[in-house]
Amino acid sequence: MTRLLAGSALSLLLMAGGTALAQNSGASTGDSSPLDHVEGEVPATGGDDAPAGGQPVEDGEANAPDQQPAFEGQTRAAQPENPVEVSTEVIAEGLPQLWSMEFLPDNRMLVATKAGDMHILSQDGEPGPAIEGVPEVMSEGQGGLLDIALAPDFEQSNTIYFSFSEPREDGNGTSVAKATLTESGENGGALDNVEVIFQQMPSYDGDKHFGSRLVFSPEGHLFVTVGERSDTPIRDEAQDLTSGLGKVFRIDPATGEAIEDNPFYGHAKIQPEIFSYGHRNLQSAALDAEGRLWTVEHGPAGGDELNRPESGINYGWPAITYGVAYSGEEIGPGRTAQEGMAQPVYYWDPVIGPSGMALYQGDQFPDWQDAMIIGGLVTEGLVVVRLDDAGERVATEERIPLGERIRDVKVGSDGAIYAVSEIPDSDASTIIKVTAAE
Repeated sequence: MTRLLAGSALSLLLMAGGTALAQNSGASTGDSSPLDHVEGEVPATGGDDAPAGGQPVEDGEANAPDQQPAFEGQTRAAQPENPVEVSTEVIAEGLPQLWSMEFLPDNRMLVATKAGDMHILSQDGEPGPAIEGVPEVMSEGQGGLLDIALAPDFEQSNTIYFSFSEPREDGNGTSVAKATLTESGENGGALDNVEVIFQQMPSYDGDKHFGSRLVFSPEGHLFVTVGERSDTPIRDEAQDLTSGLGKVFRIDPATGEAIEDNPFYGHAKIQPEIFSYGHRNLQSAALDAEGRLWTVEHGPAGGDELNRPESGINYGWPAITYGVAYSGEEIGPGRTAQEGMAQPVYYWDPVIGPSGMALYQGDQFPDWQDAMIIGGLVTEGLVVVRLDDAGERVATEERIPLGERIRDVKVGSDGAIYAVSEIPDSDASTIIKVTAAE
């Protein structure tokens, strides 16, 4: 099996300050930027050294080898018999460290930097000046300007939404704002009518596990994913319905208020915006071909999870989890299952370090039609997950090495996949275009 990686593209990536896979793959949980953890088994990255098609791409030791999946195919699914071959091209380099990207209707790119700026990139990848009017962000640790999403009526309203780590008098937390993007010449512009419509509460004086991704439902509601802030014991609030830590929210994008058919709407003490709970740190989210929400969340050392969040369901963290603590010790009582808590559809041990995720629909990769393309921070490439015919469980998993931590993934109107890399040590990013090999 051959993965075609354009030599000039890979050279640019490595010259830009990236760390070799052998040195970096096991160095981080993947949910940290810049890198600040050392733990875990080194994951498989795919490529020429991967096992043959029909076998799992991951064949190394797990962090929790004694843990067993709850059902067949819950982890280490086989690759397809004929894995897809790709070519790559760096279309933008020398960018500040990015967190997210969104295509504008004319195929220019709106990007958000971790430090707190937005830029519009031309179709050739040239950045315009920083867009004015972005609110202050808390960018220490894993904080920063996070996801961006265009309103469904963007072509008429020019409204965008973005999540960010908001500095507050009593700490910080993930917040969501909406604004009007008003453009000026040479890909510049400003955010007008900026309004914070939602705040994850309570605030906390920490710098980890903010999430966050924004996804519009088919009905026009806004899903907001967040983290549980990592530290012990605050992370236990992922199980607390009076707390907004470790949750998926569903809100009205016009007002930020809860949707009336949310599972806990109308309860006196429960936060009505909560859609699902018991999550760790959700940095991947996308709709599938049927319009259902899927997420991938960072696990501990082992235990990254693919879930299809459903209304009112408890996904277990930290009461149950696959994987172990970074120290190698069990998390809590060491359980992977408990009555009343949902099992992940799929999990990874060792971790992939999930980030941006996109549903693939296009002509470049017919074998990937309706697959989920997930950015791998630790595996430093793309993770491609195809579901079974029922759309409920994972049928195959592929890994496409790109040689850099991948922070966001988008599918272009041309059917190519666009991967946003990050190089934390040099506060830089590239954008890599992935096409089918000829």
